[in-house]
Amino acid sequence: MDIDPRRLRVLLAIARTGGVLAAADELRITPSAVSQQLNKLEDETGHALVVRTPRGSVLTPAGLAIAEAAEEIERALNVARARMEGGAELAGVVRVGGFTSFLRTVVIPHLPQWRLQYPQLQIRIVEDDLPALMRLLRQRELDAVVVELDSTAAEQRPLPAGVSEEPLLDEPWKLVVPSGALFATENIDLARLPIPWLGVEPTAANASVIGRLRRATGAQVETIHQYQETLTALALVAAGEGVAVIPALALSGVVQDGVDVLDVPGLGTRRIVLRRLDRRRSISMPVDTVARLLRESVAAFDTLAVAPRSGPPGYAERRPPS
Repeated sequence: MDIDPRRLRVLLAIARTGGVLAAADELRITPSAVSQQLNKLEDETGHALVVRTPRGSVLTPAGLAIAEAAEEIERALNVARARMEGGAELAGVVRVGGFTSFLRTVVIPHLPQWRLQYPQLQIRIVEDDLPALMRLLRQRELDAVVVELDSTAAEQRPLPAGVSEEPLLDEPWKLVVPSGALFATENIDLARLPIPWLGVEPTAANASVIGRLRRATGAQVETIHQYQETLTALALVAAGEGVAVIPALALSGVVQDGVDVLDVPGLGTRRIVLRRLDRRRSISMPVDTVARLLRESVAAFDTLAVAPRSGPPGYAERRPPS
C-alpha cells in the first residue's frame, strides 16, 4: 500500500470537522480539492474511507484505521518540532490556576491544540478563588495564576512581594437585570435601582464594583442572597430576585431566559492578569511557553469578549443610546 502522506491531513480534517465543506474551511482549500485528495487516498488504500450521510461524513472502519495512523504521524512530527524549537526545555508540567469564566472560555478549549503543539508539555489546571490561588502560588504549588480584579480597585492594591504581573485582558462589566425591569436604559442611577443587588463572595472582583458604588455615591446599596457562580446569579435575576454585575467573558456562550444584559456607564472594567513568582527564566522555559500561549489565546478571544455583540438566544443585550 503506497500512500502519499500529504493526503492524510485531509482525512484528519474530515474526521475532526465532520464533513468535506468544514474540512475545506479548516484547510483553506476548496471542497473539490478535499474530495479529489480523498478519492486519491481511497484509490491508494483500496478501501472506502468515508461514508457521506445527511448529518455529515463518517469514517468507515478502514478510514478510522488510517486516521489513527495519521494522528500518530502528526504526533511524532509535533514531538520533532518541539525538540527543534526548544528541546528538553519544553518538556515538563506547568500548573496554572484560574477562575471559572477564564478557564471555561479561553483556556480549556485550547488544551487539545496545545497538547498537539507541545506533546511533552503537560498543562495542569486548578480552579479556585483569588486568596486560594495566591496562597498556592506562594507555596509554589502553582507555577502561574490568572486572576480577576476590578480595574479601579486594582490600581489601589499593591502587588504581593516577590510576584510579577502582566495584563491579559480588560473587559467591561455588564449590568444584568430581569427582562423588562428597566424600561429606560439611559441615565441609570446605579445607586438607586428599583431592584436590590445580588450579593457575591467578598473576594470576587464583582464585590469590588458594588463596594465602589457605595463609596462613590454614599448611598446604601442593598444586597440580598449571595452567589458564587454566574449561572446561579442569572437564575436569581431571571426569577426577579435582584440585579447583578457580571463581566462580559462570563456571559459568553451562556443561555438564560428572562434577563437583559446592559452596557451602563460607570460600571468600569474587569482586569484579568497573569501572576507568577518573580524569578528569572529563559524565554524557552515551560512557564514562559504557557504564558505565551495564554496571551495568544486571549488575543484571539479579545475581539469577541470585549466588542458589543448580540447575546445568544435566551437573553437580550441592550446598550444605552450615546
